[in-house]
Amino acid sequence: MRNQEQLAVVGVTGYTGFELARILLRHPAVKSPVFYVRETQGRKCLAEMFPQLRGIGEAPLRSLSVAEIIASNAGTAFLATPHEVSAEIAPALLEAGLRVVDLSGAFRFRSADTFASWYKLPTPHASWLGEAVYGLPELYASEIASSRLIANPGCYATSVILALRPLAEAGLIAGGSSVVCDCKSGASGAGKDPRRDLHFVEVDENFKAYNLFSHRHTPEILEHTGLPEDRIIFSTHLLPLARGILSTIYVTLGATYSAEAIETIFRKFYAGRSMVRIWPAGSLPELQHVAHTNFCDIGFSLDNSGKRLIVVSCLDNLGKGAAGQAVQNFNLMLGIEEQTALQ
Repeated sequence: MRNQEQLAVVGVTGYTGFELARILLRHPAVKSPVFYVRETQGRKCLAEMFPQLRGIGEAPLRSLSVAEIIASNAGTAFLATPHEVSAEIAPALLEAGLRVVDLSGAFRFRSADTFASWYKLPTPHASWLGEAVYGLPELYASEIASSRLIANPGCYATSVILALRPLAEAGLIAGGSSVVCDCKSGASGAGKDPRRDLHFVEVDENFKAYNLFSHRHTPEILEHTGLPEDRIIFSTHLLPLARGILSTIYVTLGATYSAEAIETIFRKFYAGRSMVRIWPAGSLPELQHVAHTNFCDIGFSLDNSGKRLIVVSCLDNLGKGAAGQAVQNFNLMLGIEEQTALQ
């Protein structure tokens, strides 16, 4: 193992931030992580905020100060912050020589117009968009390894892109056909801010669709599958559970294929990629198989015609969909095994 890296972690109060802290505190290549929040409320260490981390979470907790982060010995900053906060502070950290792994959507697109259109926010970070690498290790490992700025993908986008990219690259999807991505997520994917629609009595024993034709992960899916917007139908639903994403994806193939051929395509595409697990033909993953892990499990079913394919992609939205994937990217940046601290 190389010398340990000192870290600054900005934003630890949300579900993703806590998951990130939990992973980094046991990471063998991390030394002296310091956690920054807007208001410490008199607390001096992370375990005072999260008692469940007592014994492992005695790391310093400080009020957010970009100047203090820059003056520290941190080599990398993780930003588990709102999109507009990342857009504001990441450029200063990068200019000071730090590496940045951003878990927001601020740097996920090459075009400032795309960000402004889908996120309805200004783009003070526009000049840095060309520097960012989309942090999906199964597709862009070499670029991630040499980058200083990683844009961690969205959780829904990760599940859909990993399921569709092998099919799209192999040219299996019928020309002109629509691809339906029917996705469901646990409530933690909506964040920790109090909202009426996320109250227990609203979520429990309920199931609903939301943000149809307007979900912010849509442009990520389009860009990294190569499919045009008029061929993707992307629907999102809120499950009455805490964590997990299950995406059921309906594809029409351009020719007749066997189940064995489809399985081979997936296995060859993800050969050597330990965080994606391909299930045998006809077997389908479930949320319980990926909860609290950094795996994305992919299974499929092919109808008797050999042309209608349903792919099921499962992951933990706080793991492979957010914090776990951020650490996977960090590992690649350090040049160490990418599954370090994730298994």
